[in-house]
Amino acid sequence: MLYHKTFHKSDDAEWVVFIHGAGGSSSIWYKQLRSFKEEFNVLLIDLRGHGQSQEMFQRFFTNDYNFENISQDVVDVMDHLAIEKGHFVGISLGTIIIRSICEIAPDKVQSLILGGAVTRLNIRSKFLVAFGNAVKRLVPFMWLYRFFAWIIMPRKRNAESRMLFISQAKKLAQSEFLKWFKLTNDLNPLLRYFNEKDSMLPTLYLMGDQDYMFLPQVMVLVKKHEFSRLSIIENSGHVCNVEQPEVFNNLSIEFIKQHAH
Repeated sequence: MLYHKTFHKSDDAEWVVFIHGAGGSSSIWYKQLRSFKEEFNVLLIDLRGHGQSQEMFQRFFTNDYNFENISQDVVDVMDHLAIEKGHFVGISLGTIIIRSICEIAPDKVQSLILGGAVTRLNIRSKFLVAFGNAVKRLVPFMWLYRFFAWIIMPRKRNAESRMLFISQAKKLAQSEFLKWFKLTNDLNPLLRYFNEKDSMLPTLYLMGDQDYMFLPQVMVLVKKHEFSRLSIIENSGHVCNVEQPEVFNNLSIEFIKQHAH
């Protein structure tokens, strides 16, 4: 089972489940934890191959790395803890995991907060994925990860989030990186499906105004999906929970309270 940690406020409090992105760990939510655990029960999870889940997956888990299995890992933790339903908060690739959970276990999801959401690949991101797949076995994976981090988070004010993700990625084994990068082969058809099918669940997209790679696609998507809305966070890039945590926290907590049981 995935490494996880809970913060229990009360039996009556809502559960909030945090899902990090590829190369990160649950530690990226350090600027959210204090505010959220004052209001809710909180579940932090390290996805397979990441953080403190890395060793146990290398030793005990043998099923394929695909979005369905990775999403089922999260559902298994919730079942183990007897959490019937939660509000999910994700960042970057973690938003795809959350959206996949909506397909395999919709009864587990009360609402979705998707930060730096990846909803469709533009020409530049498709090129990056193709380039990465071409050279992933030829160069050290940290070279590739640093390159991607600079492309996605290029500005000086993105430095903190960029270095946070790079420092977390250093803890990944090369084999784990390759397994996760292989998931990019499944991205286009999966994102196309998510674009065409509304989850029909309350969804808040939180996007930095400087997230030039992914914001335009989200702006198009929310016009088509009835239960989705978008809040654009000023002076922020892709990892808006790190760059503008107070705004991210306030918007998220307000949204969760609006959609509580």
